[in-house]
Amino acid sequence: MSLKVAIQGIPGSFHHQVALLEFGENCEIIPFSTFEPVAKAVAEEVADVAVMAIENSIAGAILPNYDLIDRYELHIWDEFYLPISHQLMALPGQEIQALTEVRSHPMALLQCKQFLGQFPKLAQKDDIDTATVAKRIQDEKLSGTAAIASKIAADIYGLEILAEDIQTVKNNFTRFIILRKSPKRSEEANKASLKITIKNESGGLAKLLTMLADFGLNLSKIQSIPVMEKPWEYSFFIDAVFENREQYKSAMEQVKSDFGDLKIFGEYKSRKP
Repeated sequence: MSLKVAIQGIPGSFHHQVALLEFGENCEIIPFSTFEPVAKAVAEEVADVAVMAIENSIAGAILPNYDLIDRYELHIWDEFYLPISHQLMALPGQEIQALTEVRSHPMALLQCKQFLGQFPKLAQKDDIDTATVAKRIQDEKLSGTAAIASKIAADIYGLEILAEDIQTVKNNFTRFIILRKSPKRSEEANKASLKITIKNESGGLAKLLTMLADFGLNLSKIQSIPVMEKPWEYSFFIDAVFENREQYKSAMEQVKSDFGDLKIFGEYKSRKP
């Protein structure tokens, strides 16, 4: 039986590429248009695993996805860094100067802001997914409309690439996480994703960060989100890399005893390039 992999997007999307690279051509892709049904599919065991983008080296974190992991009680098993290369594409035979609008995922548009700034008459429109726009242009024969998507999307949907590698920063990566319903136990893990809700007291965050550093944890990411039911209190989503597992465990025990609530989303091997 093939592995069922839930993704946001359609064939040609970056999520689709990661799923194939991580799980092979024989996996069964279950596509959704937005991220929430992706999380729900794993929680309800419609899918075995999900691939979900969580941050980009240019545009930053996708904060709503942290909330989805939390609400649906999912667990991070692994991470995958995909180098992102954006192409401007349209129906064959068109020129950039003749285009009136460009559509893509808002994060892709943001990542290509410098290139698009050269064409002020080219209206930028947010859409649900990079590859979905490419498919729509081909299906509906949309003259004058361009997509920002991958080379694979151009090949799949028969579009002509008008400009290659248009992302502002060439060393551009998106970090994807691999999610399952059950937790993973690994003695090889050297990275953890955490949610810490600290007590509402003066200097609480500074004390927490100092303690984690004292135990040898290197924080690769920290994002704050308000606690809805407790005004002026915050939860912090933290990615921490560690070398000594026993020190990491001791730090987690101290978080629970001295700082507030702790939820561990996953312990896994860092894949950062």
